[in-house]
Amino acid sequence: MKQRFTLLAACASSFLLGAFITNDDPKKPLTSDMVEVAARVFGLDFTPAERDSMLDNLNNARNNYDALRKIDLPNDIAPALYFNPLPAGFTMPTGPSSFKASVLSKVALPTNRDELAYYTVGQLGQLIRTKQISSVELTQFFLNRLKTYDPKLHCVITLTDELALSQAKRADAELKAGKYRGPLHGIPYGAKDLLAKKGYKTTWGSVPYKDQTIDMDATVIRKLEEAGAVLCAKMTLGALAMGDVWFGGMTRNPWNPATGSSGSSAGSASSVSAGLLPFAIGTETLGSIVSPSTVCGTTGLRPTFGRVSRHGAMALSWSMDKIGPITRSVEDCALVFNAIYGPDGNDPTVMAAPFRYAPMLSLKGVRIGYVRKAFESNYPNRANDSLTLQTLRKLGADLVAFDLPTGVPSNRISFLLSVEAAASFDELTRSGRDDQMVRQTKNAWPNAFRSARFVPAVEYIQANRARTKLINEMAEKLKTTKIDVYISPSYAGGNLTLTNLTGHPCVVLPNGFTKQNLPTSITFMGQLFEEGKLLAVAKSYQDATEFHKKHPVIE
Repeated sequence: MKQRFTLLAACASSFLLGAFITNDDPKKPLTSDMVEVAARVFGLDFTPAERDSMLDNLNNARNNYDALRKIDLPNDIAPALYFNPLPAGFTMPTGPSSFKASVLSKVALPTNRDELAYYTVGQLGQLIRTKQISSVELTQFFLNRLKTYDPKLHCVITLTDELALSQAKRADAELKAGKYRGPLHGIPYGAKDLLAKKGYKTTWGSVPYKDQTIDMDATVIRKLEEAGAVLCAKMTLGALAMGDVWFGGMTRNPWNPATGSSGSSAGSASSVSAGLLPFAIGTETLGSIVSPSTVCGTTGLRPTFGRVSRHGAMALSWSMDKIGPITRSVEDCALVFNAIYGPDGNDPTVMAAPFRYAPMLSLKGVRIGYVRKAFESNYPNRANDSLTLQTLRKLGADLVAFDLPTGVPSNRISFLLSVEAAASFDELTRSGRDDQMVRQTKNAWPNAFRSARFVPAVEYIQANRARTKLINEMAEKLKTTKIDVYISPSYAGGNLTLTNLTGHPCVVLPNGFTKQNLPTSITFMGQLFEEGKLLAVAKSYQDATEFHKKHPVIE
């Protein structure tokens, strides 16, 4: 089994002693007094004799760090150790994949073409397949909407209109020749601008990289192209995948453009919510699909860690980054996921497992867990979440209360993300170019990267050992309650942090509105590599509601 912890670079963050030197000469040998000060940062205490004994090792280690920093380590080089979310005794799903989409009633081209803005991927796909509209016409329609509303929403970094029209023409020509690639054939979409596309900038939303080009196609973009999808735009993300502030401003929430769309998949969620694209690709490390989907009222799938290749994607945290779709409906998530999952030979963390999806006829008798302490706590969306539980009971689901494991406080080991991110952007910090980033507050990346240099390598490894314990405790909880799916408040109760650390998949979808008419959400959680069952259960709930069919009015 692969080891569960990453980052050779943590060794460098452990030995922050080089950074601790206050002398004018950074090459001056370390002293016992310096070691004493450094030890205080770590919460350790060594005797004078112990400190003196360390000096040769520490000075030699600092020379090693100097040599290490001369090695070119671009963002796309992963550590030699890979995170594995599998608990002890876990059996990977086997067998063939299968996919059965819902049977749609006959879809007709609307008299008012503007209504196409909020059609699902499934509906648009049927219009293209039956040749009621061409991919070129549909692509031009969405390109026009992007150009019209982006000045208000700031959700686009780069329009790829020339590429989009060429891909749309190809889709139409293939369909005319009898070649149909499937439900994404000719469907426009957007990709978060941390995914590389040859011939276009990949800016990562940040000033130091705003003119960067990467000479490759990310695997996800390549797979979508093979499925016939049409790339219309590179979407905004908070700089280096944090928040909704990027080098061009703040991406807006279509429901209230005076506010941000949250992040970091800010442009992906904003554009889909506003009907500027049928779907977009987002990523999540610690809430970056769940949060903007909540704020913008979209539906998002965060797959199991190790399901979708991250080749060609900016690395923030090698052990936590995940790629998934943001759409209008649960089944749209299934349609897109069906095109992008699976190994590609380039991302060694991706595991082969079948994806089996089919809509459920009923939830009668299905055991769905709910995080008891979270639902019983006092939090902003409690009323709407309680109604979600009622709806599931009415649909026949057997609701089972359970509690998340508490043996490892997930918030105490979430610093793993910052350490890995600091290693990902080590050169940015050491060069001082982090000063160019727009956000410079205490909780922004520049300060987080610097602070992470002071995390000892031993504590990094210990946190990963605790993560293994958390993974196994989570598996035992799900096993003893005999549930395949559970629901949780999207934010309350600690589920979001915990499951991003354990690698479990989730579907986030709208479940109501606030008194200010802003969307709220609920999160459905699944077993590892069981996205099919998770999506089917979530779809049954969504089909019984109308929240996902409501759209913001953009003026």
